[in-house]
Amino acid sequence: MEVELRDPNIIMKLSRLGSFHQSKLSFLRSFLNEFKDWEYNRDLFDLDKNGFGVVVYSFKKKDRVYSLICFANKIQDDERSDRVIATKWDAAFTLHDGVPNKNDIERLKKEVPKQEVGRLSYKELTLSRANKSVRVFDHVVENLSNGKQPNLDLLEKVGYLYRTTAVYGSGKFGLADRFRIKNRDEINGPFRLEMMLVYLVRQFTFDQVNHVAKNKNPKKAVKLDPKICKNLGIGNSTGLGMAPFIVNHPTLLNNWIMSREKALKKIREIKKVNLQDSNLFKQCLRNSIKNITSWNTESEYQLKKIKDLLNDVKKLLDFIETKFDFETDYPFNELYLWVEKKTCEECIEYIVSLMMEPYSKIIEPLVKQMSSEEDKYFTIPTNRKVEELRLIIESKYSNILSVDFQKKQNYKKFWFISKNKEEPRIADRFEEQGSELEQPLAIARDIKNLHEKLLITKKDMTIDKFLCENPDLRHVVRRAFIIEKFPYSEIQDNTISENTIPIDMLRLKLSFFGALKFDPRSDKWLRICMFQGAPLPTELKNYDDHWVYKLNS
Repeated sequence: MEVELRDPNIIMKLSRLGSFHQSKLSFLRSFLNEFKDWEYNRDLFDLDKNGFGVVVYSFKKKDRVYSLICFANKIQDDERSDRVIATKWDAAFTLHDGVPNKNDIERLKKEVPKQEVGRLSYKELTLSRANKSVRVFDHVVENLSNGKQPNLDLLEKVGYLYRTTAVYGSGKFGLADRFRIKNRDEINGPFRLEMMLVYLVRQFTFDQVNHVAKNKNPKKAVKLDPKICKNLGIGNSTGLGMAPFIVNHPTLLNNWIMSREKALKKIREIKKVNLQDSNLFKQCLRNSIKNITSWNTESEYQLKKIKDLLNDVKKLLDFIETKFDFETDYPFNELYLWVEKKTCEECIEYIVSLMMEPYSKIIEPLVKQMSSEEDKYFTIPTNRKVEELRLIIESKYSNILSVDFQKKQNYKKFWFISKNKEEPRIADRFEEQGSELEQPLAIARDIKNLHEKLLITKKDMTIDKFLCENPDLRHVVRRAFIIEKFPYSEIQDNTISENTIPIDMLRLKLSFFGALKFDPRSDKWLRICMFQGAPLPTELKNYDDHWVYKLNS
């Protein structure tokens, strides 16, 4: 039996993309898998009694070394902010290519805490900063220093000791350009170095809290229980700066989604599922109930999604335990069809992720297909004809062409770049100024304009001549030729509609990062947790690959 890949016109809708969850394809999970046989070390630990100073961690394999340099700083409470425009943070970090010497550390000590105002070199690969969750950090220090473990309810509710606000790479602020390192096998997958930085920052938070507690009460202090450490991750505040990424990198987006869709297809095509694999799926499904019920948010929008997800997962569990037989032919296909018919979008995509858990042999080859040499697809085939372009659009953007952009609700919003921070923002076209500075992120509207122009152009005109007459449509002509080869490269929705929920775009990207427990603070930014439940660096050589579904156990 052959199963078709799912229809991009359904999967690439924002509401569906905004229902994606982490999976074995997610970057932080594949990063752990790829670096599990690297040698981990804490090379320098130079903190004063209050936890301020420098720490260096490294991953090493043969002659290759990556070192995270951490600078813990003293700041006042009123200087602490999660906003990207903040200028001071509790800690700042850079991932260094190789082993840093004393001169490197002294150089970086002056620059890294400044973040965007500082200047780094080609020796540095990524840059980040983070703030304490002061209430949680102080609570943990107080308890450990008195010989007690902290309150688990508080830790479970927050999920981390620190949260980051940005992780930069690829040439920003003097960092190494991507071309310098892109051919290294170990970082071929997307965002490998960013994942490494966040993972090692997580370990820094545990080491720092233990150190401060020990210095506060040397005779009585205990270390944070490793089981508690594993159930803590790194928090992150993510805003609209992330949203345009998935619009601006169509082939990369396609490769992420395509890998996921291929995985689902291959799993649905398994005729006989062995008992071990079906039991593992069921166990992860049961365990995931605790993950869902411990998901904290005050967002009414997200609370409804969680409630619907929980109800549908329980409904599925009941179906599996009372009516379903995994010994039937193509059981995962039958299960998927039931889920698609009986449950909400959030649950459908949750189960797609869960179905991957037993199948490392299917997933690992697909992980290697998730990068993209984007420059290869940048050139527009100018010798093609207008008629060919029109047919591509009518085939690949059929839903988009039905949008009426004469109606105000369909072009109410616009994307622009903030003058203060050069960060993307979204605004109401009819209530706020600045629409003349609109960014080219309204692909649906631009595709519709292009199609209308093509309808009144000679069919046999070549694309080069068409672009000479319509240079403002170059960006969208390029996209149309890209989607001809990459079916999942485009959001099949209107990103400037009054009904657009920008955090759907954020959630899509964050799910591929491997984020857990999305906590929207508005429709424009949210908090997440990364690496919560993940093995500690000392456990990487032998860890349970299904750790995501064993939180708090």
